[in-house]
Amino acid sequence: MSVTRPTSTPKQPAIQQRRVVIENKHGEKLVGILHDTGSKELVVLCHGIHSSKERIPMVNLAAVLQREGISAFRFDFAGNGESEGSFRYGHYRREADDLRAVLQHFRVQNYVVTAVVGHSKGGNAVLLYAAKYNDVHKVVNIAGRFNLERGIEGRLGKDFLRRIKQDGFIDVKNKRGTFEYRVTEESLMERLTTDMPAACRSINQNCRVLTVHGSMDQMVPVEDAFDFNKIIPNHKVSIVEGADHEHTSHQNELASIVLDFIKEDFLPDKFIHSRF
Repeated sequence: MSVTRPTSTPKQPAIQQRRVVIENKHGEKLVGILHDTGSKELVVLCHGIHSSKERIPMVNLAAVLQREGISAFRFDFAGNGESEGSFRYGHYRREADDLRAVLQHFRVQNYVVTAVVGHSKGGNAVLLYAAKYNDVHKVVNIAGRFNLERGIEGRLGKDFLRRIKQDGFIDVKNKRGTFEYRVTEESLMERLTTDMPAACRSINQNCRVLTVHGSMDQMVPVEDAFDFNKIIPNHKVSIVEGADHEHTSHQNELASIVLDFIKEDFLPDKFIHSRF
């Protein structure tokens, strides 16, 4: 009598998601979720303004990287989500320093940071980080803003400068009239004096940068992607036709573009690549 034994298949590495708390240089605890595939290759994901690690596209990107066997870490900047601290409208450089604390933490744990990815304001944070620290080799900017003087009226009103000079702050409310956050004069001035063009020019040639932008982005104009392309030394642009600011209906396409960039051998010459 013959017995057929089931063939054994190689065990896939167990994927764990665990909460990690990291202290920034201001003593604030930053909270994040590590998608640990067992690989020491790590991609760090940074959310946008007044958002969190639980929003798209952070969760979807982490899941796609996880399926590819790449570990991912999505975290809340100080003053957002579960992290300690007060929310700040500006403080782009401070968020870049939060990212610094995260990368240092994982490097001590022997992780190799393959790439940093940021959406919207997080896109600005990863570019500012690359300009200041020169220790990451792949950066993904999803719908970051090139001209930080634009987009303020939409949140604060046309007379924002007069009002903030008069009162020292402006309270931002949602469409229902509920208070969301306070913008101080100091934080507004920090935004207005953050020089993105100068920062982008100083990004090292060996750092590969991808900008992904939706053609129907109503929050940050798609032209900003091409402005980045003019001055970042080693840069690639991918325009997603029909996508909005968060790529709400184009999550799979966004994830595919980001994953391809992280995994590819990027050529140093500058070019534009559009996906339709």
